[in-house]
Amino acid sequence: MIKNVRNERVIPFFKPTIDTEEQEQVNEVLQQQVKSISKVEELEDEIKAFIGVENIIATNNATSALHLSLSAMDLKRADKVLMSVNSFVNLPETVRHFDAEPIFIDIEPNGFNMDIDKLESYLEQNNSKKLRALMITFVAGEVPDLKRIYAIAKKYDLIVIEDAISALGAMYDNEMVGSTGADMTIFSTNYSNSKAAISRGGFIATANEEFANRARLLRTHAINSSFDEYGNLDYTYDVVDIGFKYDMTEIEAAFNLAQFYKTNAFCERRQEIAEIYNEKLSGLKHIVLPKYDPEHIYSQYIIRVSKNRDGFARVLKEKGISTGLHYIPLHLLTYYKKKYKLKITTYGNALSTYGQILSLPIYPSMSDDDVQYVCQTIQSVASEWI
Repeated sequence: MIKNVRNERVIPFFKPTIDTEEQEQVNEVLQQQVKSISKVEELEDEIKAFIGVENIIATNNATSALHLSLSAMDLKRADKVLMSVNSFVNLPETVRHFDAEPIFIDIEPNGFNMDIDKLESYLEQNNSKKLRALMITFVAGEVPDLKRIYAIAKKYDLIVIEDAISALGAMYDNEMVGSTGADMTIFSTNYSNSKAAISRGGFIATANEEFANRARLLRTHAINSSFDEYGNLDYTYDVVDIGFKYDMTEIEAAFNLAQFYKTNAFCERRQEIAEIYNEKLSGLKHIVLPKYDPEHIYSQYIIRVSKNRDGFARVLKEKGISTGLHYIPLHLLTYYKKKYKLKITTYGNALSTYGQILSLPIYPSMSDDDVQYVCQTIQSVASEWI
């Protein structure tokens, strides 16, 4: 058996990459340098140009953006929304806030995204007027077969909402994700679920003017008014619907703007780390690596551990290396398991995959020395693993 020894070296699962650009952007706001455009509007314009889409609506976080997108499409009680069972909890959570029903679809047998064959099979057998939307998750930034998904959605008259929270900067068929044909795409500048995140920010990207205008209206209490350069309400105002407080602050926008400018550099650095992982960790006993793809942006680097994944993760933790799970299948979570009386065997691919997956640290501020330490530690543990 492996002898576990506490290690003083600590490599977190995720750590933000911050330098002078973030400080300079935030200082502009703190010094109240009034410009003709706010930081929020500047950020929206920059992302709009980067993706190549007509509308960007910034929100205070990505979950707010998801909830706002469902409000923009006027989701109703008892409506149904299809999604991968291998999604983060904010997808079904936002659907349930409308008293609507999330419908889970299993994942690919050798992947982490929704199994499109099973999606199509479900729709063939359960076509209903209550089926309103299809949420597509890009696990680890990996892009699914969007052309096929859009064709299926068109056939069954479904609104497509892309959960591309971890896919900012990803490409599909020579187009930027967010401009490829979905009704709405959700992004985040900080896809980590860290409780102590430095900053958060969400975005809706859409070419649909009706959805965009409604999302902008509902984002700030559905207040119908003009604002001055400081963001103050006009002397009089009106409220025309039930809205939310989902707008992004100027300081958040300033920080997110600096982070956004590094999108391509962040993607390139994660690709470099993934390439090192694939080189150093190949051929290890009980370890299966993701196939290296130079087009993949590797928001997560997910391996499979074929024997005692949890024990393997514990040993890495004791040696200072934190890992993650992307994701715990939704039907295994207490609320959804009880609410919909779901059996753990209902989604066989997701269940078997979940028992093996392990996400390794991969973030731009990791040094080559950090990456080498992770590799050496995994090599050592795997060589003795039973």
